[in-house]
Amino acid sequence: MFGVGAGLVFVVLLGLGTWQVERRAWKLDLIARVDARVHAPAVPAPGPADWPRVGPDDAYRHVRLSGTFLNDRETLVQAVTERGGGFWVLTPLRRTDGSLVLVNRGFVPGDRRDPATREPGQVAGETTVTGLLRLTEPKGAFLRSNDLTDDRWYSRDVAAIAAARGLTEVAPYFVDADATPNPGGLPVGGLTVIAFPNNHLVYAITWYGMALMLAGAMVYVLRGGRAKDLDAEVRGPRRG
Repeated sequence: MFGVGAGLVFVVLLGLGTWQVERRAWKLDLIARVDARVHAPAVPAPGPADWPRVGPDDAYRHVRLSGTFLNDRETLVQAVTERGGGFWVLTPLRRTDGSLVLVNRGFVPGDRRDPATREPGQVAGETTVTGLLRLTEPKGAFLRSNDLTDDRWYSRDVAAIAAARGLTEVAPYFVDADATPNPGGLPVGGLTVIAFPNNHLVYAITWYGMALMLAGAMVYVLRGGRAKDLDAEVRGPRRG
């Protein structure tokens, strides 16, 4: 029974190791594809006709769009960045066709959350934004749900923000503005963090290593059992 059970565990460990190898290949391909999108020339952000087709393959696409900011409809989303804690400033941009796109204009520290403290950055009139297309972040952050009643936001949930601000015809994505300086220095754009954890090789080595150790233990036990059988045969039956 030991041999059968150990054999099944060995097969499972090999399967887990192989699965991690396959996951690593997939992750490396994902990283390469995202890197290509980020560094490609900017293309027009998807318009209403293309919204139904926006999906994971569009994440981090380098895009540009033009329009007018609705500064009175901005939303502050809590953020932790390399500059410390504060807020992302999400402002609707109305394009010439009337559609809206939420633009993450960048980061402001907690003591500058009031638009009056960063008035030069409240850009008026036609403007062009270049940045990265991001997919909506529904519901909230880990253990912290967005609170529409108290206007507390922990994730960039496009649909919920649009509903809270009374916005219609809003793109199902938002755009992280690039590092182009804003008047007055705030908000600070270009702080998008692109990181895909890739520990699959470590996991694969772990599973394969456990399989190897189990195989060694099986060989040791089986050889030990055979040695005892041989020893018993050599000694022969005991006589009283």
